[in-house]
Amino acid sequence: MRKIKNPWTEKEGYGCFGCSKDNPIGVQMEFYEDGDDVVSFWKPKGLYQGWVDTMHGGILATLVDETAGWVVFRKLQTTGVTTRLEVKYKRPVMTTEAQVTVRGHVAEIRRNLVTIDVVIENANGEVCIEGRVVYFAFDKAKAREYGFTSCDLEGDELLSM
Repeated sequence: MRKIKNPWTEKEGYGCFGCSKDNPIGVQMEFYEDGDDVVSFWKPKGLYQGWVDTMHGGILATLVDETAGWVVFRKLQTTGVTTRLEVKYKRPVMTTEAQVTVRGHVAEIRRNLVTIDVVIENANGEVCIEGRVVYFAFDKAKAREYGFTSCDLEGDELLSM
């Protein structure tokens, strides 16, 4: 498993709620490539609760959506926009969890529409959230207009599990 380099960090005005390390209220996700999957290990915080010790559903949907975007960045080497987001809340995610694992992969590609399946597992490996995201992937020229050139891996370091 190798860390994915954030393709946006040098872009002026970048402050993504999902992945910017400089957004103090954001979820500050980092991503790794694991075969066909893009993975994030994320620590829930009480700041994002909807009910006592329970993660807010909108924040969980954000984790799904952000992961889908990174699947497009890394696996298709482009950017785009979310056109549909479906989230199934199968069990609560507690803010007291040591860590959750968010994992996404391309399920289908039809022209510019990319379907990405995402799951969020708690620290016990139980699937808590299932998401399906349809993304409109830009062609390479349009992606360049938005400042996207590539999404590469960082160095040769492997993340050991």
